[in-house]
Amino acid sequence: MEPFTHAFTSLALSQTARHRLPRWGTLMMVAGGVAPDIDAIGWFFGPSAFFHLHRAVFHSLLGGFALACAVAYIFVDADKKIPFTHPQKKKPAPITFPVALLFCGIGVMSHILIDLLCTVGVDLFWPFYNRFYGVNLVVSIDLWMLALLIFGLLFPLLIRLVNEEIGTKKSKKKGPSVAAIATLVLVVAYLGARYELRAKALHLLLYRDYFGREADSAHAYPTFTSPFLWRGVITTDDTMEVINVPVLNGDEFENSRSLSFYKPQPTPDLKAAQATVSAKRFMLYAGDPYAKLENREDDLRVELHDLRFAQDDTSPENIVMRVQFNSFLKERYEKFIYATVFVP
Repeated sequence: MEPFTHAFTSLALSQTARHRLPRWGTLMMVAGGVAPDIDAIGWFFGPSAFFHLHRAVFHSLLGGFALACAVAYIFVDADKKIPFTHPQKKKPAPITFPVALLFCGIGVMSHILIDLLCTVGVDLFWPFYNRFYGVNLVVSIDLWMLALLIFGLLFPLLIRLVNEEIGTKKSKKKGPSVAAIATLVLVVAYLGARYELRAKALHLLLYRDYFGREADSAHAYPTFTSPFLWRGVITTDDTMEVINVPVLNGDEFENSRSLSFYKPQPTPDLKAAQATVSAKRFMLYAGDPYAKLENREDDLRVELHDLRFAQDDTSPENIVMRVQFNSFLKERYEKFIYATVFVP
């Protein structure tokens, strides 16, 4: 998920306990909420670095804990060095490391939890096990969820400005923010609705045939355009079918319009490619891996694609793993490339 959703989620969480926050409390939760995306720095070093770092290093349980500790230490140090100078408030107690770790940890864990809801998921048990986990409820940029968070948090500010304009007496309530609690409830309700929509999409996908082939399994992935349009990937005996699923009106779902990807035969070059370290890692990342084989003049090329991404998906998460062999099946190279960037 993009940083703004994480920041606003952490802000909403902080406002549910605003009367108990220590100094820097809100800032600690927001900083912890956006900090795990530091591992996206791999993008500057190419697709291989991005593939191995992003949604892995600081999105894992171990990395998230280490990151929360680092952010907590920064705030404890800042609390010692920056004096409290508010003229109308009592000087708060110094922040201890356990307190800072608690609030930073809440932010980090909320980030990891939200990214578990996304299509890509997270490498939760890095570095011990490199499988990605996700439940495919939202895309990485979900404008509906972001709009709920922004409106829910800014609405009290709007009400306050209106009250000041008409001269209404200011409220002095110190308890939890009702608006923040209501915003989080609406976000949870929205995610619950998306869960039901995904279940409906899966039902439509599994109980249809595709050019006479029955579905062995299916996945439904959210799309950027609408919560009511899902990307379906179906596995049959000899093909993988890709089709859009309009769940708002199931009668409009035309299973005869699926795009067929024929599974390659288990040739020696495919088996050799699948045995490489990079291919094994890619298989733990991909939602619906699909192999493409290409015979060239003096070599063989095998590419592993992930069909959960559309062909025109420009996100850096849309990665392809390529292995090149000579005519004697001796490996020349193996590498990761961005699917939308042509590399000869």
